[in-house]
Amino acid sequence: MPASSLHIGHADLAACRAALRSGSRTFHLASKVLPGEPRAAATALYAFCRLADDLVDEGGGCPEALEVLHARLDLAYAGQPADHPADRAFAGVVARYAIPRALPEALLEGFAWDAAGRRYEDLDALIGYAARVAGSVGVMMSLLMGVRDGPTLSRACDLGLAMQLTNIARDVGEDARNGRVYLPLSWLEQGGVDVRDWMGQPRHDPALAAVVGRLLAFADVLYRRAQTGICRLPAGCRPGMFAARSLYAEIGREVERQGLDSVTRRAVVSGSRKLRVLGGALVRSGLRTRLETGPTEAPARYLVDAACEAPSPDPRVEFQGRVGWVLDLFERLERADQGRLA
Repeated sequence: MPASSLHIGHADLAACRAALRSGSRTFHLASKVLPGEPRAAATALYAFCRLADDLVDEGGGCPEALEVLHARLDLAYAGQPADHPADRAFAGVVARYAIPRALPEALLEGFAWDAAGRRYEDLDALIGYAARVAGSVGVMMSLLMGVRDGPTLSRACDLGLAMQLTNIARDVGEDARNGRVYLPLSWLEQGGVDVRDWMGQPRHDPALAAVVGRLLAFADVLYRRAQTGICRLPAGCRPGMFAARSLYAEIGREVERQGLDSVTRRAVVSGSRKLRVLGGALVRSGLRTRLETGPTEAPARYLVDAACEAPSPDPRVEFQGRVGWVLDLFERLERADQGRLA
């Protein structure tokens, strides 16, 4: 479907694409194998999330910055977005896909926790944070692909959680140097790591490596469960989501290859390896696979419930969008035929 069915202007979408290219090379690469409208919607969603994150960071997490974001969310849901490409594009996505407000609200809450430097005692507490900053995005992505059933939304949330835990495992040293620690405090204590002392002088050692490895192992459980949800997506969307899953999981493999040292080094997946992983993901997206299931992680359950309880998009909008897509297809085919004749 063309982006016009989302009511996103060409200039606004171009600005959102620029934000995606500069902000997340991995997500940008994976998004290229999504079909037209889901790709445009995902790009708009990412641009708004990036905008919100940047505003909170620039404002130092002050309440005023968060108030501004909540006001912009009000405007987007009222269909009168602020005069910014990401706001206008996000408002179109919200209207088109009936995204419940609880999802972007959760994202903003997670950003507020970031700004406050909150720490997490155990895995459940960390999952609560990851659910807000990434699980919410996974659920929204599922809605963009037209899937609103509880089991699939749970697995979409799992994918967001897994990606966020991978980020945390990769960025241990960088976060520490910025005064932040996301690893579960109880895990560090069990390993004999004195957090206050370690934060004063971040260093890699076997005890810390064990904590990082434990977090990646749990992320892998979530990646396997997420694969079940990806298999339930529309066929055209599966390759893109398999690509995102595989590319992010590869970051974890790179952390492992460097000895679970994410303090003195930052894991980077080379371009050539990304292409190999992407190719393998595209092949696997068409194969049968053993599916794994599990309950929704308790701290993330409210996100799935909010999406399940929200009204579905107006079927007339869906129908009009499909008609627009067919007409656009015919128009492109006709232009191609005219070009060949010329």
